[in-house]
Amino acid sequence: MPTRTPSEALLDLAADVIGLDARTLAARAAGSPFITLGGTFDRAARLRLRAGEDLGLGVELDQLMGPAPLADVLDRAVPAAPPPLPRPSSARRPLLPGQRAAFGDTSAYRVLSAELTGPLDVTALRTVLDALCSRHEGLRTVFAPYGGGMVRRVLDRHPGPLAELPRTAPGPDPVAAAHSRLAADPRRFAGRPGRPPVSFALAALGPGRHLLSFVHHEAVADGFSAALVWRELLAGYERVVDGLAPGYAAAPGPDAVEAAHPEAGCAPGTAPRFRTERLAFALDDSLRDAVDATARRAGVPHSCVLLAAWALVLGRDSGADAVPVGVELPRHPGAAPVGAVAACGARVPVACELEGTTDYFLRGVACAFGEALAGARERGTAHALATAPTAPVLFAARDEWLPARTAYGGLATRFHHAHLGAGPAQAALTVLRWRDDPLLCLDFAPAVIERAAAVHLVAEVRHVLGALVRARAWAPVDDLLARSGGPGTAPFPAAGTVPLPLC
Repeated sequence: MPTRTPSEALLDLAADVIGLDARTLAARAAGSPFITLGGTFDRAARLRLRAGEDLGLGVELDQLMGPAPLADVLDRAVPAAPPPLPRPSSARRPLLPGQRAAFGDTSAYRVLSAELTGPLDVTALRTVLDALCSRHEGLRTVFAPYGGGMVRRVLDRHPGPLAELPRTAPGPDPVAAAHSRLAADPRRFAGRPGRPPVSFALAALGPGRHLLSFVHHEAVADGFSAALVWRELLAGYERVVDGLAPGYAAAPGPDAVEAAHPEAGCAPGTAPRFRTERLAFALDDSLRDAVDATARRAGVPHSCVLLAAWALVLGRDSGADAVPVGVELPRHPGAAPVGAVAACGARVPVACELEGTTDYFLRGVACAFGEALAGARERGTAHALATAPTAPVLFAARDEWLPARTAYGGLATRFHHAHLGAGPAQAALTVLRWRDDPLLCLDFAPAVIERAAAVHLVAEVRHVLGALVRARAWAPVDDLLARSGGPGTAPFPAAGTVPLPLC
């Protein structure tokens, strides 16, 4: 039996990760980028990890998500470099580019929570948190003022901080109540001087129900790193309740992320912040299934269909031929640092061109995403985001980072993304859940968009998404830009609001 080449072995891994038949993928990989074959950032990260673990080969995330055909990217795979060892602790280190955020500003905090149903072993949880902080430098890094700026110091040891909140009063939404308590003053939990700006907060919601929240400053972790913390925490908890050790080894630190690709850098935390409100809205299963079917037909991820609908909504009101949308994604360059907890979130401006037929438009949005990411890599992410106009509208697909529900150690887990009342955009559409109970949200700045206009904007998203997935593959996208005059198609923004600029 002939020995498979490295490229063939990688194609087999890619087919397994994407969920396509290996022969089908091999036939299409020569002319199609990964992202137009159903690849997402999460799938790219899993493919890279498996390539390193199973085959000893390194594949760059930026190249996987770029415009080059998948076969060409896999042909460029090289032997994976060994993971860099953590640096020894030192008295002071300068801030990395991704850590230059507004320290002391409550808007620079994030909260990602897990609703836990089942018998919770708090002692096991504390054991896992201690081990997790020992594994990741980012979770035991202290930030302090020095010489008119900020410096950081990595502690040799820091017990996993766990704050137990008073029992939440009975109410219709105890999760929202717990999040409101955290949002009122996140620095109380993760901002004390001399301690890392990281904490875990545990709230009892009722018999056999708890909410465990990961509270952290954006200088510590981006959204992808927060998801990594949760995956490792739950896997370690399951091992501990089974009587085993957590099983953690030392992970690469934030410095390894910077050293792996210094020309790529990390996004500086200099973007303006807006006070925002959130409108969460569900999609029914039939619409979700129609989006998935359209994505399969066009050969793009479902997130590209949702991004395309968002661009169409904005384009219908602006009359523009191309709509710039900032797309949130993590950037962990290099092979090993994908396992690091670091602040490397980026917002890449994607120019969504509103032209062609429906499937041509969808593939164009996917390719524009890849081209924007490749361009950011060539110039350096920090440079690209500092010099390019910032799109005042964002899109993020956070459903790709964590499953909506999972189970570990006898606990059923459901994840919740808290809203702390501020954000980097005037309007941001985010996919929170997809496969299980689809849930999206619109974060909007009331100073720019009145609440009534935001409610209308949500209706527009539903309406345009429905029209997009009902359209034939060869239907002109101009038909989707024309208003039908039906329900949910009134002009945006509503009377009395400030128009939302697109550039």
